[in-house]
This record gives sequence, C-alpha cells and structure tokens, in this order.
Amino acid sequence: MSAQLALIILLAYIGLLLIVSYLKGGDDENDSFFVGKRQSPWFLVAFGMIGASLSGVTFLSVPGSVEKSMFSYFQMVLGYLPGYLFIAFVLIPVFYKLKLTTIYGYLETRFGTKSYKTGSAFFLLSRIIGASFRIYLVVLVLQLFICNDLGIPFAATVALTILIIWLYTFRSGIKSIVWTDTLQTVAMLLAVMITIWFISKAMGESVGSLMVQIKNSELSKTFFFENGWSDGKNFFKQFLAGASIAIVMTGLDQDMMQKNLSCKNIKDAQKNVVSLSLILIPVNLLFLFLGALLYIFAAHQGIELTDLAADKVFPTIAKTHLGALGGAIFFIGVIAAAFSSADSALTALTTAVCVDFLGFKEDEANGRSSQSLKTTRIKVHVFISILLFLVIIGFKAINNDSVINDIFKFAGYTYGPLLGLFMMGLFTKINLKDKWVPLVCILAPFVSHGIKLLVEHNTSYTFSFEFLILNGLVTFIGLILVSQKNDSAVSTESLVNH
Repeated sequence: MSAQLALIILLAYIGLLLIVSYLKGGDDENDSFFVGKRQSPWFLVAFGMIGASLSGVTFLSVPGSVEKSMFSYFQMVLGYLPGYLFIAFVLIPVFYKLKLTTIYGYLETRFGTKSYKTGSAFFLLSRIIGASFRIYLVVLVLQLFICNDLGIPFAATVALTILIIWLYTFRSGIKSIVWTDTLQTVAMLLAVMITIWFISKAMGESVGSLMVQIKNSELSKTFFFENGWSDGKNFFKQFLAGASIAIVMTGLDQDMMQKNLSCKNIKDAQKNVVSLSLILIPVNLLFLFLGALLYIFAAHQGIELTDLAADKVFPTIAKTHLGALGGAIFFIGVIAAAFSSADSALTALTTAVCVDFLGFKEDEANGRSSQSLKTTRIKVHVFISILLFLVIIGFKAINNDSVINDIFKFAGYTYGPLLGLFMMGLFTKINLKDKWVPLVCILAPFVSHGIKLLVEHNTSYTFSFEFLILNGLVTFIGLILVSQKNDSAVSTESLVNH
C-alpha cells in the first residue's frame, strides 16, 4: 500500500471521527465532558470499551508475542473474569452511591485529602505512561505506512497524532468518546477478521483448516503447569495477575471507570462490566489465533521474522505481503485500536487534574462561572497533550521490548499502591494517619522491588505480572503501620449508607 493511499484513508477516518463527535457530542459543558451527564447507554459503553480495553497494544503486541509466549496470554485473560466481577459488584456500587466524578474521591471520604491526592497522582503517573505507550504504537504504524515515505520525522508524527485525538475530544469529552469508541471497536474487530480471511486466501486454505493447523501446532499451547511457580508463564501466576490487572487497570483506573460512571445507574454500569468481561474472552482468543496464523503464514511464504521485534510482525506482514487492500484493512484497524484507548486516556487525565487537583467541584459550589471552568479545562487538555508528546519522545529512546510487557511491568509499580489503598478502604474499618499515606505509597514500590531482587537472587523464582500483587500487599502492610485507632474509623458501608 502506498503512502498516498494510507494518507487518504487516515484523513477519511479522521473526518468520520470528527463528524460522529460533532453529531453525538452535544454541548461542551463540564458535566458532559466528565461523565456524559450520566446518560450513556450501557450497551454502547460495553461495546466501545472493548476497543479501549484492548487498544493498539493488543492489536500489535499480542499477535506478535505468540511465537515466544504461545497462547499463555489467554491464562491472564481468564483471570480478567473474576476481576471484572469484583468491579461490577464491589466497586461500582460504592462509586455510584457516592456520586463520584473521579473514583479517587472515595479515598478522601474514607481516609482524607492526602490519601485522595495520592491516589489520583498515582493514576496520573500510570495513565500518562500507559497512554504514551499506546500512542507510540500508532505512531510507529503511521511512520511505517505514511510518514517515512513522505519524509515526516517521528516527532512531527507524534504531534499530529495527539492533535487528531485532541480535536475530537476537547469539546464533549466522555460524551463523544462513548460513540467514537463504538465506531472504532467495530473497525478494529472487522480488520482482524478480514485479515484472517485475507491470509487464508493467500495460503489457499479455508479458515477452518488453518484453525486445525494452529490447534495441532506448539504455538497454540495455552496452559502451563509443568515448571511450577518459577515459570513466568505458569497458569496460577498468570491467572492471579489477570484478576489483579483487571481490578487495578479498569476498576481503579479513572480512564476506564469514567465510562462506567457515565451510565444511567448502577444496574446499567454492572451490565456493562459483566458483558465486557464475557466478550473479552473470545475477542482475545481471536487475536491469539491471528498471531499464530501470522507465523504460519510467514513460514509458508518464506518471510524472515527472526530479527523483527514482536510489535512489528503484524504491520510488516500486512504492509508487504497482503497487498494494497490487506494493508489498508490493517491500517484502519490499528488506527482505530490505538485511538480508542488514547482518546479516553486524554479525557480521563484532564478530568483527574481538573476535579482532583484544581477543585472544579468546589469552584462550582462557590459560584465560579461555567465559562471560566471550561476555559481552564481546555487549557488542561492542551497541557496534558503536550506532556504526552514529551513522554512518547522519551519512550522512543529506551523501548527495547514488546510494549504489552512494558505496560504491565510498569503497572506493577504504579498501580500497586492504588490496589493497597482501595483494599484497605473497602475491606477494613481501619482509619489512617492521612499525612503519612503519600510516603507509604511512594516507598512501597521501592520496597517491593527490593524484595523482588532478593527473592530472584536467592531462589529460582522469577516475578512476572504478579509483582503487582506483591506491591499492593507491601502497600497494605505499610498503611497498617500508619493506622489510627479503630474508634475513629469510617467504614465504606457507613459512607455509602450515609
């Protein structure tokens, strides 16, 4: 596919997003931007969240990682299910009954202001890095398909990508995103299915016969028990990590929960989450099937992939071996996958800064004009966009691994304190000395890392994604050390009932 054709496709897709955003976004009030006036249809939220949950990371990294990891990633996907059930029936009732705009407001009512600010700050750090990783992927694709041929440098591509996202989110935020993410999820899933069909035709075989080949190959090995807990692909490690990652990267993440909070009521939000948890199982299996198929196709066509990074396997094959139409289908899919995650991240980061740190709720209560608040919100939106640009440029200089692994590794360090804080609030009646909470949450990742090094140096055990659980546990223990007497404690149950 030529760079000119890719550019035409990109411009047409951007135009479609802007039209949908304009038609469905409505007004530019803060209530629309932050929670869609709590009028989002749950089924649209659920479907759109497929794209946001998977993102360009899944689209590129999961298929590309199949050669080394086989289908072991599916063990983690199975762990998502109990994690999502926890979100639906434990977290959502609490967040809805407290009428929160950002979920970290729960920490203020439960523990105090410093706990609240600490939780939101860890989210900001986590999501800035995570969103940067995701946008980085789409920039790589734009460079491969368009910008290298047109002589456009990497930094300019990053700036243009962020500008595109900014244009269709700055006005109505989450109200627009519910609709644009639905469009993008459709585009992403269709791209995967059509690509599978293209490859089957290129190999002269039916999809069914290829499924049998994959089932009979080593690439499809899914469950790993034989090497015990020392194996990073061990089932129990992956399953527990999946449950924990679902809880923290969806349930304790403002980006993902902001969509849930835009539903009309608790029951709609719960239906959204449960539906999402069930749909993600076959969808992730589809991506793993595609990954195995890519490597079988490469062997069939004599394509050399040995020195190719996992994230580049899919785009390289699509661009050079599936023809102009196959390349175009891939291009649409990866753009849709990447934008569906990055746009909501930009909105959630803006929301967290405005509500958690600039005190928009208090300003509204004190009579500050809505126009003044909107002006500030737009300035924050621009600031976050610039910050993402700088982080992506820095990430390009250090990336040397499959991006999905980088995201989950980093999540173990930044989401661990959030896990510990929320578990303390939800499952104990302990109150905390609020002023010490930031110190505990900052030290916990370093202590956890030290434990990780000590264990790996003296035993055969190797930490993988379950490091997140260790970090949450260390945080929990640290918070116990700065707890107050129970007679001053405020439980979650009393907060919700009140």
